[in-house]
Amino acid sequence: MFELKKSFLIFLLSLSALNFLSAQQEDAQAEEMKAWTEYMTPGTMHEMMAKLTGDWKTVHKFWMDPAGEPMSSEGTAKTEMILGGRYQMSKLSGSVMGMPMEGLWMMGFDNVSQEFTAIWIDNMGTGTAIAKGKYVESNKTISMDGNMMDPISKSDMKFKQYLIMVDDNKYTLEMKLDVNGQEFKSMEIEFTRK
Repeated sequence: MFELKKSFLIFLLSLSALNFLSAQQEDAQAEEMKAWTEYMTPGTMHEMMAKLTGDWKTVHKFWMDPAGEPMSSEGTAKTEMILGGRYQMSKLSGSVMGMPMEGLWMMGFDNVSQEFTAIWIDNMGTGTAIAKGKYVESNKTISMDGNMMDPISKSDMKFKQYLIMVDDNKYTLEMKLDVNGQEFKSMEIEFTRK
């Protein structure tokens, strides 16, 4: 009789332990689901990017020499939100030094790192420029640090990229290169809504 009571007691303790472990697993799964939901849900920074959706007239300025005058040309851009409003993609066209230019600029905001990441590719080369940074509310600017390959020196080149929000109908994208420790503006694209 004692053995039967002992076995029954062990069974009840095992059942209680299983219930406790099951409840812990459910809590852990609920926390993981909450973290993934927050990670995947577009927020206020995605809404800010979405305001730039539409068709734009562009003015491209390029500086080859920091002391010189920029080369200037006009073009167009089409900006849309993709993948359920999580990323922004802009397709640009224009000309650089008399040659037709097509570019693709993508940007996203990571809810976990609280950082923007921007990627630039175009038909003027085969490299990819990647930049990361934060939004500064006081001057309505996404300020990013980036890297790309320099085709002349065949080494990594640092740059700074600034997306300056003027208003819902105008913004500017600037790139500043770091050459021998000196920073100079090498590119500026002004976007004006059509």
